[in-house]
Amino acid sequence: MADKRPQKKSALGRGLGALLQDSPQKTQKDELIPAQSSAGIYEISVAEIQVNPYQPRTHFDKDALQELSDSIKVQGIIQPITVRKLADNEFQLISGERRFQASKLAGLTKIPAYVRTANDQQMLEMALIENIQRENLNALEIAHSYQRLLAECDLKQEELGDRVGKNRTTVNNYLRLLKLPPDIQAGIRDQVISMGHARALVNIEDIDKQLAIFKKTVEEELSVRKVEALVKALNNQNEDQEPKSNTGLDPVRKYEIGKLQQRLANHFGSKVQLKANEKNKGEIKIPFASASDLNRILEILEII
Repeated sequence: MADKRPQKKSALGRGLGALLQDSPQKTQKDELIPAQSSAGIYEISVAEIQVNPYQPRTHFDKDALQELSDSIKVQGIIQPITVRKLADNEFQLISGERRFQASKLAGLTKIPAYVRTANDQQMLEMALIENIQRENLNALEIAHSYQRLLAECDLKQEELGDRVGKNRTTVNNYLRLLKLPPDIQAGIRDQVISMGHARALVNIEDIDKQLAIFKKTVEEELSVRKVEALVKALNNQNEDQEPKSNTGLDPVRKYEIGKLQQRLANHFGSKVQLKANEKNKGEIKIPFASASDLNRILEILEII
């Protein structure tokens, strides 16, 4: 009589988890043990993981971290962290530092992780881009991340925009925040003011006036629209005090030059001065605030 008992299927094609279940589990220290929840995810000792030196996030809210820790105690880690292997029993975090820190706070000794192969530059790029895409960085952290991608990953603005899914104007708006004085940058970091407030303030060239309107914004809890109006009024006042440019032009030509000047300002992410006379001779001035700002402008001009 034929044996009708179910035949044990070959382990081929059943995934790494099945293979390990069919054979004695190895426990040598230098081997990774896959988590039972998902093939390709490994349980790694928290003590063997180094923090990410390229972490773009510089501030973690203590209360939010404690809430995440409490959730991990109940639910466990829902989304694994990502690490790279440096050596046996030695890993470095690529992304997921909040989950990593919260897991330690919750008393976990092991944590599920994806293990990737990456050199320093690839790790920096992966860490920055993945964190930017999470949408929980503040505007200043995003700006610093963009700057690091440009400087340390040798990317041009067009390439950066493609990598992070943003157009050049959006990237420029973030980079311009780095021109603001430290007090205002701290206000962005601590969410005292919004990205909209900061974009308005960056259009003021005089630092003392920037700080005065920033202080007024915080004390009176001004809306973005109100700050924009204050900045516009201030800049109009400054223009009235400066020598008139583009004199001797007919109104239509003056209007065209004004529109072109605004287009140039939007393109370069900086206040551009365009002057011309009735013979169509003149000059274009593009101010820059630092060496990195100059390099940014030169990249737009494709000079470097």
